[in-house]
Amino acid sequence: MFGFFKRKIREIKSPVDGEVIAIESINDDVFSQKMVGDGVAVIPMSDIFSAPIDGVISKIFPTNHAYTVTSDKDMTVMVHIGLDTVALEGKGFERLANEGDRVSSGDPVIKVDLAYLREHAKDIVTPIVISSDSDVKQIEKKNKIVKSGDLIMEVS
Repeated sequence: MFGFFKRKIREIKSPVDGEVIAIESINDDVFSQKMVGDGVAVIPMSDIFSAPIDGVISKIFPTNHAYTVTSDKDMTVMVHIGLDTVALEGKGFERLANEGDRVSSGDPVIKVDLAYLREHAKDIVTPIVISSDSDVKQIEKKNKIVKSGDLIMEVS
């Protein structure tokens, strides 16, 4: 009817090269049951993890295993590198950006030693989650092989 009432489509880009899989298929109840929010997961194939959206880095965990980026309006996206990687106490992770930094989608945030993670982490699968308090009504997910910066979700 009136186009100005239609919700704007927002894009979430892959933070890393890899294979996108359903979040429900990963071996972690917090993520697979969407307790912190909905999204997808990526099996990473490269060592640089970037911002999935334009915004401000609102949180980087002290161990550098996870970070969130908050858009200027109404959405927060978390990138959680691997499963149970907090137990690595920061080993294998290098911070490339800081909390409070304004980033564009694709800007590097964390560098990882992927070989170290494969050897020491429970799993390298990386959930990309839209926080449950974000203003999101619908998520269209893309399951495919991606390069960092490729579209993995469209939200409205």
